[in-house]
Order: sequence, then structure tokens, then C-alpha cells
Amino acid sequence: MRITKDNYLNQLKRHNEKALEYVLEEYGGFLMSIIRKHLYSLPAFHEDCLNDVLFKIWKHIGQFDENKSTFKNWIAAIARYQSIDYLRKYLCEYEHTNLDEVSLALEDRHLVKLIEEEISAEVSSMLNCLSEEDKILFLKLFYKEEDISDVSREMHLTKSVIYNRISRGKRKLRKLFRNWSELS
Repeated sequence: MRITKDNYLNQLKRHNEKALEYVLEEYGGFLMSIIRKHLYSLPAFHEDCLNDVLFKIWKHIGQFDENKSTFKNWIAAIARYQSIDYLRKYLCEYEHTNLDEVSLALEDRHLVKLIEEEISAEVSSMLNCLSEEDKILFLKLFYKEEDISDVSREMHLTKSVIYNRISRGKRKLRKLFRNWSELS
């Protein structure tokens, strides 16, 4: 069967490998541009990331809903979050390297700084759906890992109010980013 723009989604849902080849031909450059945007400083990971993106598309095509999003937007989200996962993975491996045994070059330190900035920007964009006060709570409790008692005193809020705000904030974030967590 010949794969075209009219039947590639149905064939992809049937796990026809030719449909995945069609996706790579049609959207490969688009996916690679997203990956390069997020992994610009780690070119060695571009191909591996693209392979993982294609695997997630293949594995989770049944979750794609044409009524909620276009296919292009859906795969763009997969590419974006997979790239961010690669950044986190690289940063985690880098941080666990014994710094006494390894002499870090200036460009490596610069690379870590760029990755940390990218992750920080992503966290900020994810938290933008929260109120300013809730955003501060999330950053203090989950990013800076401050003690809830200290945050309670500092912000003049009871612990129960903080727990309620965190619970509502998590619910809101889960609702907004549910599709991505289903793909992971």
C-alpha cells in the first residue's frame, strides 16, 4: 500500500512501518529543528533524540486525538519534551561526575550553565499558568527545597493553606501537561 498524506495516520495507528518512514520524510526536518533548538550545545545527542521521538510517536500513536491537536503540534510537543529530558539526563550525569578526578574545561562549565538556564526557562514557562504567589510557593518548596515551616513563616501563611495551594497547583499542572505524562 502506498502511504500518502491522506492515509499515513491510519496506517501509523496500524503500525505500518512505511507510515513511520513517511512521517520521517515529511516531518524529519521539522522534528530535527526542534531538537537542535533545545540541544544546540549537545550535537552528539541529536540523532539519538530523534530516534527516541520517533519511537514515542510509534508507541503512543493510539493516544493522538485529531480533535485536540494537529499531528504536527502533537509530534512537536513530543520532540520538545524529549529534548528537555535529554538535557536533564546530561546534566544529571555531568553533576555526578567526580569533579576532583576531572578537570573541567571552560566550555564545559559554559555548557552546564546553558543547560541549567534552558531547564530553568522550561520550569518557568510551565509555572506561568499559576498565580504569582503559587509560583513562589512551588519554587521555594520544590526547586529551592526550603522547609515548609520556614516558607509558612516567611509568607505568613498556615501550613494547611500552603498544602491546599500546592494541591490545587499540582492539579492544574497535571491537567495542562497530562498528555506529556502519558507519553513518557
